Amino acid sequence: MTHYGDDALVLPSVDTSVLKQFPTSVDDFRTMTLSGSDLKIGKALESNSFYTKHFITYKSNGLLISGTFAIPKGYGSFPLIIQNHGYIDPDIYTNGRGLRREQDRMARAGFAVLHTDYRGHAQSDPNPTASGSYENGLGYAVDSANAILAVRNLHDPRINAEHVGMIGHSMGGGVTLQILVAHPELIDAAVLYAPVNIDAWENFNRWNDDQEYAPITFATFGGTKEEAPKAWAAISPASSLKTIDDPIMLFQGKLDKDVPVEWSDDLSLQLKTLDKDIRYIVYPKEGHEFATNWGHFIDTSVEFFGERLK
Repeated sequence: MTHYGDDALVLPSVDTSVLKQFPTSVDDFRTMTLSGSDLKIGKALESNSFYTKHFITYKSNGLLISGTFAIPKGYGSFPLIIQNHGYIDPDIYTNGRGLRREQDRMARAGFAVLHTDYRGHAQSDPNPTASGSYENGLGYAVDSANAILAVRNLHDPRINAEHVGMIGHSMGGGVTLQILVAHPELIDAAVLYAPVNIDAWENFNRWNDDQEYAPITFATFGGTKEEAPKAWAAISPASSLKTIDDPIMLFQGKLDKDVPVEWSDDLSLQLKTLDKDIRYIVYPKEGHEFATNWGHFIDTSVEFFGERLK
């Protein structure tokens, strides 16, 4: 999960009036002014008979964010899919890493697939919210949401950015959930691939409580979840599930050693209790990244997006 090293504490040279718009809670994210712009489609990284994948950059509330964009060849207005990758140490992360095979398969199926690197990753600007206090992916969610707006502002006739799908793996599933609860109007369908917990405390407790900045987090929040329940709820999608209005496909491996299957079981149950459009598939012998059942997973996801977006 998110780890903030000492080097991440250096602020980039951006307007401080923009920094104030970065969210400290789900409600902040819901009410803030999003700004996605200046999408630059750069050099071709890969090309085949189905699509060309480009290096890209765009602006997310003033931050420069890098990524990759696979755009199908041929005529038509291709629906947009945004990919949110799981945790990879920013010190070793490289442009477009994570969900590469999913990007390939979906681009071959006729979707324009943008993979955002997030702030602090690859060629993106450093993370200005990395104060040492846990934020449960809210900053990354801003960058993912702004990727949609940046594509819309590009006005490329090849891309239909009014019909948007989103797929998130692990931490990226948590990023996707933040957008689903705060800005459901931006997307039309979502795939959650072994997502982290909807409760920020559970994520922090599993991956971050032993980090050296934990005291900063407790000082910021006023303590643990037991000591400061409102503060922890404020950054948790769990508190806002009722606002979701997009159909969701949820996939989970029962043998996942990173994200317990019980987390997805609970999410599915809560969404069904709220009468949300949720389909949940569990693979009994899969771990955190699907192997044997990956073909079924991606074919089902492509079919799902095809029904909802095309």
